[in-house]
Amino acid sequence: MMSYGQLFLAVAPVIALIGLGLPLRRLNWISEAGEETLLNLIVRVLTPALIFESVVRRATVSDAGDVLLPPLAGFLLTTVSLTVGWYAAKALGLTIGHGLRTFALAVGLTNYGYLPLPIMDQVFGPESRAWLFMHNAGVEAAIWTTGVLIVTGESPRSAWRKLLNMPLLALGVALAVKLTGLGAHIPEVVWTFIHALAVCAVPLGLLMTGASFAPHLNDPKQLVNPRVIATAWLLRLAVLPWIFLLAARYAPVPVELKQVLVVQAAMPTAVVSVIVARIYGGQPLVAVQIILGTTALAVFTIPFWIKFGLAFVGLVP
Repeated sequence: MMSYGQLFLAVAPVIALIGLGLPLRRLNWISEAGEETLLNLIVRVLTPALIFESVVRRATVSDAGDVLLPPLAGFLLTTVSLTVGWYAAKALGLTIGHGLRTFALAVGLTNYGYLPLPIMDQVFGPESRAWLFMHNAGVEAAIWTTGVLIVTGESPRSAWRKLLNMPLLALGVALAVKLTGLGAHIPEVVWTFIHALAVCAVPLGLLMTGASFAPHLNDPKQLVNPRVIATAWLLRLAVLPWIFLLAARYAPVPVELKQVLVVQAAMPTAVVSVIVARIYGGQPLVAVQIILGTTALAVFTIPFWIKFGLAFVGLVP
């Protein structure tokens, strides 16, 4: 079993890449216009390539059950976490129009993308990526249905179109190719091209995560709300991890999915929460406070939760 120090060293390069994005944005080496262009490149080209390569070449998916369980787990666990966040926000005294909805959203959404991906690689190997991507399909569904419902108070029906995105399309195509065995007929030169795109996705995604934080650091005082941040720490980094760990320990799911849930239990708040808050009339500042607060502390808590979670779930001797 990896020690705390080894796990910390596995997390450190990930955090360093996020940290590097901050000065790059503030120095305008990544401009505001360039930020949007790079994000589009990551979401629409690089990430789909990474998903396709990971699922078709590395996944251990063998039947329909392997395909259905990860997104179902992602959807249900995210929805439960959002619900807990809602009632915690009400207990905190927040009200609609003053941060209640955004607090529930931000606390309930664990980082499911570029932060856990390299950690999964380090701890479980590249073959674990496919299970993370399939789990993330369910998280995306929860964000654009349950999450949007929480922020807007409206019906989630109009949000379903948000599920039609390139990463999800790439996942669907990759699963079809994997289950039908067509991947064996793809020429190696094509795989070389796909791999060249795929290897760019994670480092560039992490850099852009850091760059997205930079505009909010112009007035550091507004980022400090002790009551909100302390409650977010308690929920996101101490209470909500148990939802994932208990599911990983007691649910009859494959080992690969248990590994995903252990890593998800350790994650801070997802950056996408500030985007949803902006689009649907929430309080983006509350989301930014929670994202930065939980991410800063998670540098130290991620190794602990992974080490503890692996033992608790029974994934180590």
